[in-house]
Amino acid sequence: MNKKLLSGNEALARGAWEAGVEVAAAYPGTPSTEILENVARYKEIYSEWSTNEKVALDVAIGAAYSGKRSMATMKHVGLNVASESLFYASYTGINAGLVIVTADDPGLHSSQNEQDNRHYAKFAKVPMLEPSDSQEAKEMVGACFELSEKFDTPVLLRTTTRTSHAKSIVDLGERKVSPKRAYEKNPPKYVMIPGYAKRRHPIVEERLIKLAEYAETCSFNKMEMGDTSLGIVATGPSYQYAKEVFPNASFLKLGMVWPLPKKLIADFASKVKRLIVIEELDPFFEENIRIMGIPAEGKNIFPLVDEFSPEVVRKSAHAAGLVDAPPIERAFDKGVLPMRPPVLCAGCGHRDVFWVLRKLKVTVNSDIGCYALGVMPPLTATDTIGAMGASIGVAAGMRRGGLDGSNVAVIGDSTFFHAGMPALANAIYNQTPITTIVVDNRTTGMTGHQGNPASGMTLHRDLHAEVDIAQVVRGMGIEEVVTVESRDLDEFESVVKKAIKSNKPAVVIAKTPCVFVTSHPRETYKIVEEDCNGCTMCFRIGCPAISKSEVMDEQHNRPKAVIDPVACVGCGLCYDVCARQAILEGALKQEASLVSHVS
Repeated sequence: MNKKLLSGNEALARGAWEAGVEVAAAYPGTPSTEILENVARYKEIYSEWSTNEKVALDVAIGAAYSGKRSMATMKHVGLNVASESLFYASYTGINAGLVIVTADDPGLHSSQNEQDNRHYAKFAKVPMLEPSDSQEAKEMVGACFELSEKFDTPVLLRTTTRTSHAKSIVDLGERKVSPKRAYEKNPPKYVMIPGYAKRRHPIVEERLIKLAEYAETCSFNKMEMGDTSLGIVATGPSYQYAKEVFPNASFLKLGMVWPLPKKLIADFASKVKRLIVIEELDPFFEENIRIMGIPAEGKNIFPLVDEFSPEVVRKSAHAAGLVDAPPIERAFDKGVLPMRPPVLCAGCGHRDVFWVLRKLKVTVNSDIGCYALGVMPPLTATDTIGAMGASIGVAAGMRRGGLDGSNVAVIGDSTFFHAGMPALANAIYNQTPITTIVVDNRTTGMTGHQGNPASGMTLHRDLHAEVDIAQVVRGMGIEEVVTVESRDLDEFESVVKKAIKSNKPAVVIAKTPCVFVTSHPRETYKIVEEDCNGCTMCFRIGCPAISKSEVMDEQHNRPKAVIDPVACVGCGLCYDVCARQAILEGALKQEASLVSHVS
């Protein structure tokens, strides 16, 4: 049998291909991004980056209505954006299979919250499955499509960061494509006006009862009997951690996490003396098991927050007297390894923007993207960050709320198209005098340089016509629109000041091309040691290519600066802010010339 080492995301993509998926859509978001990037490698599947998660899900729903198996993928907060579409799809049902992958992020590795999306399955009254490794991830995609078509329902497939990115061996299969299902005009099923929706609701409730019956015999729900003094209910990565910490215990592994198999759970509980639930984030299983009248423990033992690991489970179990072995201490638990805080890349144009905004002492309502790092020291320019597209609405609210002083909204090009346009339209409609700065770096940088409407680059890296942000905002009714290179600090500062003083809705498009997607001559900079007095001005821009030298300025007793020529990309911001002109341009060229002369 053909085997391959795959991450959970790679396995999900493979599973989609094997299951005969023909349409897939997503908006990039960690930890789900790589699913669609891998799906795109299969030419049999039409795949796209959509402008946001709701659009992606609507595309997948439409494709399923038309008769082709379809999939939408997103991170956990992306399902918040797409939730309205999830709920109407629950009522309409589907035609061909529809699977929605939601990748949760316990531990907030790259998110603004910890959110347990198992609740969405219960809330929307749709089934949900959750894999514990890559093999199950691949298998469950096919199972989800069969479930979707059998019960005429969208199906949620939940992963977490650990499942998404960890790798394990996967048995590969062949692609099986079901015949295209014919679309039949049926407004009472697909048109959710109140009269029709009211008729669909009982169908949803009846479907949920049938799904609960199916859960009792679902192959992904299984008992593994061992020592009956302790029974453990778990799913996903938590199951793997629990197996490591409690190798002899009895287990009920729930691969179908909603609806729950009540009879199976009751049967398992009757066979063990003590029942505990090990689950990340919310006590979802625990509370629902207690509702069944079955005594269960969980969050009185294990943490309610943060990502689990074998060490976390073992430490909690040891504290509760469940295991004798003490938790294993690792180097970073002792504080031996240094922390590495996130930082804007060397040469990032966003740094120029926040340098100027901090200088102007304005309140900065920022958004989700690489530029979120403007809040980090030493820039510390950002005041608020909430969710995709929130910057403009929050800025408008603070302006209407009587904020003392000036404020600006900062939003990226991809985020502008994702959720920024409605808020900007609102500011125009209500004539709220806010300045919006669109930091256009020509890519969706934070998630790995995916294309977006402004760049014109599709998921398949084809280049099409760019959607011009300046033309869009002018078409929306903005009169004060200026495009400026953020690297020209004086010009950028002047433009922002003018926009704020206009006392109208204004948009400044700061062209800040990402250094990883834009080619330009690389001339690194170099500190002139004898001219540097260690004033720290260049340190304040927060560039990782600049650090403190071992050479001290004797007069002021402080370290001088040094620039790493390997890390420096030649953006020139340090050159611009150095008051003593102790920085020279073209260090690599100078060194190359010197070597040539010596030779």
